[in-house]
Amino acid sequence: MPRTLITGGAGFLGSHLCEYLLAKGHEVICIDNLSTGNIENIEQLHREQFTFIKQDVTEYLYIKGPIDYILHFASPASPVDYQRMPIQTLKVGSLGTHKALGLAKEKQAVFLLASTSEVYGDPLVHPQKEDYWGNVNPIGPRGVYDEAKRFAEAMTMAYHRYHGISTRIARIFNTYGPRMRLHDGRVVPQFIYQVLTNKPLTVYGSGRQTRSFCFISDLIEGIYKLLLSNISDPVNIGNPNEMTILELGELLLKISGGKGEIRYEPLPQDDPQTRQPDITKARAQLKWEPKVPLEEGLKTTMDWFKNKGVVS
Repeated sequence: MPRTLITGGAGFLGSHLCEYLLAKGHEVICIDNLSTGNIENIEQLHREQFTFIKQDVTEYLYIKGPIDYILHFASPASPVDYQRMPIQTLKVGSLGTHKALGLAKEKQAVFLLASTSEVYGDPLVHPQKEDYWGNVNPIGPRGVYDEAKRFAEAMTMAYHRYHGISTRIARIFNTYGPRMRLHDGRVVPQFIYQVLTNKPLTVYGSGRQTRSFCFISDLIEGIYKLLLSNISDPVNIGNPNEMTILELGELLLKISGGKGEIRYEPLPQDDPQTRQPDITKARAQLKWEPKVPLEEGLKTTMDWFKNKGVVS
């Protein structure tokens, strides 16, 4: 039975990863300080093979016994969160990554970093390939997240080259699905809430900026395949089907049967105008690509919010 540590394991992505790896026969240790994670996300996982530790990963990290895999997912991940906690975001990307890598070195564990498409910033290359270095404003309000992840990638590669640690880097693009937080500022839960409560859809800028949305089950499968590979360089994990924010709103209105108005707000500083992963590498080397159609995934997500009683 592989023994696996997941930092940020009570969050949206982390909790699905805990569940997936338990089903694959792993013993899972989940670490989370619950600053943005939710204990409800992992309540159903309490069993002999699952352990939850409430801890900030920027502090001294000690786990008794062997560890085979460490997956570092701890970090605020939405603009609302990382602009509310800018210093903590920088610390978890730097100190937290250093602590997690130090533990991987001690245990000789495989280390996987949850990086992000945000390392590309507001890209000048489209679609984004892994060899693109990005267009990031290091002192802008988004820089605390973007640069934290860019530093985390640099630290991960340094441990790989200098200490010989077996490392993986997943550049995760926009992901959605059950267990998202309703008011975390990301467009899918925000639109779902507004559609289900008959409120105007809030669109920033013209709404013609693009994103590419990957359903959570596809994303987790891609992460797992990357974990089991021998690829140390970054790999894009996301859905290459690009659409505008306005098209996303129209699709959600179609699914819900609502009519909806649109309320335009100013575009936040450094908000990316385009976002589309080139997943040639994942297709060729991981034999992975997303399968869940957007409309099906959005309906599942909307139904989850309804069943949770978050909206009537």
